[in-house]
Amino acid sequence: MWRRIRIALLLLILTTVIVDTWRTKYRVTSWNNSLRAVVYPINADGSSNTERYIAQLHADQFDALEDYLEAEAHRYGITVLRPVNLELAPTVRDLPPAPPRSGILQTILWSLQLRWWAWRHDSAGSLYPDIRLFVLYHDPAQTHQLDHSVGTDKGQIAVIKAFASQRQANTNLVVIGHELLHTVGATDKYDMTSLQPIYPDGYAEPAQQPLYPQAQAELMGGRIPLSENEADMPISLSETLIGPKTAQEIGWIHR
Repeated sequence: MWRRIRIALLLLILTTVIVDTWRTKYRVTSWNNSLRAVVYPINADGSSNTERYIAQLHADQFDALEDYLEAEAHRYGITVLRPVNLELAPTVRDLPPAPPRSGILQTILWSLQLRWWAWRHDSAGSLYPDIRLFVLYHDPAQTHQLDHSVGTDKGQIAVIKAFASQRQANTNLVVIGHELLHTVGATDKYDMTSLQPIYPDGYAEPAQQPLYPQAQAELMGGRIPLSENEADMPISLSETLIGPKTAQEIGWIHR
């Protein structure tokens, strides 16, 4: 009997999570109002250089991403004045749970753990954010290459790896923008093994002749295709755009 009660409670919790996820996803992709996205900085390596970099962060350093999303949304006919408002929360002192390497069940469990962890570590105040972006900053003197960042539309949460360097601030915004779009339903448009953008949806200008080199990256394609087997990371948002497939996934185009 107790086993049945436990199963019933687990099913009730799971159903509640599924319904809440669906309702939230519908609300954030309707684009009737501005979304409140909060950046939570985290010192990922304990470095004093990283700590100093985080201490000098301020909200208007993310204005370029706000402007970019507004301009791209307006290209697709979204009329809300500021589709995403980015705010800066106080530093979070704990690290989020690491994502699993593989496995559907492990990924589901990690997603639930991450949502619980994010709720417990929300330092943004009393107003509940629509999107939570936990940015793990690393000292480039200690870390030369970062692991993949992760964004999920299950709870609208992203865990983002970034460099604690003003020289790489614009590149950080590209990564933050990419993961932010994951939280509202955008999918990756690059090959997971080669990291090469997938044609045509991962190309900024798939109809361009000749096709290579491209001048920009599709934001969810991740890189600027230079040839069939070469691609460069964009150094700023000005070298990217949001393609029609991504726009459809996040609700900017309805077909």
